[in-house]
Amino acid sequence: MPWFPRQAGAYAEYVTAPARQFTRKPATLSHDKAAGVPLAALTAWQTLTAVANVTPGQRVLVHAAAGGVGHLAVQFAKHLGAYVIGTASAGKHDWLSKLGADELVDYTAVRFEDAVRDVDVVIDLIGDNHDNTSTRSLEVVRPGGLVVAVPSGVSPELLERAQAHGRRARAFLVEPDGPALTTIAELIDAGDVAVEVEEIFTFDQAPEAHRRGEGGHTRGKLVLRVASSS
Repeated sequence: MPWFPRQAGAYAEYVTAPARQFTRKPATLSHDKAAGVPLAALTAWQTLTAVANVTPGQRVLVHAAAGGVGHLAVQFAKHLGAYVIGTASAGKHDWLSKLGADELVDYTAVRFEDAVRDVDVVIDLIGDNHDNTSTRSLEVVRPGGLVVAVPSGVSPELLERAQAHGRRARAFLVEPDGPALTTIAELIDAGDVAVEVEEIFTFDQAPEAHRRGEGGHTRGKLVLRVASSS
């Protein structure tokens, strides 16, 4: 995460970066769990606060709600006072409800646009590269509402369609932010936000960690332990 979006060159036990990009880890988390926080949590936090400016009472739809960014976006949106809807497979609904989701849609059983309406903000963590998720999301957004397309960005076609129907579409790229991480750590230590780590891999298991992550169906985060202990 430090220096992002500059590409990282390797996994390492130590890293340099500007001081403003750091904060102390949440005191209540192990180093393993804390490793799953920065990129995912900042992505969720910045989309909701800096881009969407979510306010109490708004209806927020989070696609891929059970993923690393998604499960944090659900909790942050709830913390901000939103009514939170998430898309996830049925087996993850009970867990997401405990995290604060008010309504859940099983994307394997129903098209979300047939089950959801009048949304103010869509946090799309899937993108148009998979089943035109961003474009389809315009159908559930109320006039003036916003689709934030995180992984695939906003194509000219998506932007044109959004404008033609009185909706908005924005791309998003996370950036390092020490002060925001401090706020996030405070929420975690207060018990208001939980971090889910599905599995911790040792350094020699890095290829398997990548294979699992590329499958796109993890619950929360995968963590690679570079050091021999934490």
